[in-house]
Amino acid sequence: MPDRVLVTGISGFLGGHVALQLLAAGYTVRGSVRDLNKAQKVRDILARHGADVSRLEFVALDLLADQGWPEAMEGIRYLQHVASPFVISMPRDKADLIRPAVEGTQRALQAAFASGVERVVLTSSMAAIMYGHPRDRTAPFVASDWTNLAGRDVTAYVESKTRAEQAAWEIAGKLGRAKDLAVINPGGIYGPLLDDDPGTSGMLIVRMLDGSIPAAPGIPLIIVDARDVAALHVAAMTDPAAGGSRFPTGNGTYTLMDIANMLRPTLPEYAGKLPRMAAPDWIVRILGFFDRDVRDNLGELGVVKRTDAIEARALLGRPFIPAAEAVTATARSIVEHGLA
Repeated sequence: MPDRVLVTGISGFLGGHVALQLLAAGYTVRGSVRDLNKAQKVRDILARHGADVSRLEFVALDLLADQGWPEAMEGIRYLQHVASPFVISMPRDKADLIRPAVEGTQRALQAAFASGVERVVLTSSMAAIMYGHPRDRTAPFVASDWTNLAGRDVTAYVESKTRAEQAAWEIAGKLGRAKDLAVINPGGIYGPLLDDDPGTSGMLIVRMLDGSIPAAPGIPLIIVDARDVAALHVAAMTDPAAGGSRFPTGNGTYTLMDIANMLRPTLPEYAGKLPRMAAPDWIVRILGFFDRDVRDNLGELGVVKRTDAIEARALLGRPFIPAAEAVTATARSIVEHGLA
């Protein structure tokens, strides 16, 4: 029988890409969803993208509930813990993000190690690495860096990812299983959508394509393609050298104007709606009084963060997909699904 892998959050953008690559590699995939009524939709989506869904099964799991976790781990050799909440607009109560991220990670890792799972691959984020540091830092962020939760510009999302990853390493360390945990820390994830849900990163492209961002705020983003992030998850699952390691992941840092300029030649019909100039920071700060999405991201204005992804490139074993290809794939998917 093929090795069985549990993928939490399989209905999400990255979880779907991870499942596709696992199925293509011959694994049996057990995907977790909060409601089993969603299982057929996920099955249909993956089948549409060429997956052999005869090796796909589902379990119902909730990040905030104990029920079902031990049973979900039965017969599982590897865990891909991808599920975690991700938003642009920060909740009024930060616990709405932090609790499911941290408690879900604790439930997943405790159940996995108790059942004898050989390796856990955790989806973390560059958010757990590069915040709360001096704004004028020029050195790239590396695996040994951690977000300083006492520093400035730490949002509820940043705190949720940092605390969740810290909880994972704490559990693995206490059980003597640190070498059986590998963590992928991607920047902003783009690439082809699997369905008509643009996700949080995709919504930025939707807003650029529909003309609602006439001038681009000076917010630099680390960009990586979902297909590369998924491939890293699969490689980290079995590569002996990946155990006990973090993998900061990105293929360059780009502004929103850079992204607009990537999209303009490939989607000329939308060229008139894409931003043609950068918005001065002072205008963006004023806009933040009226637009909550802008207000929640003001701490990013003008702060250029870079990552040294040398370990991730080595694990991937090939060059990253170019950032322009990643964002263009997202934009084309958005257009194909009639979202812009």
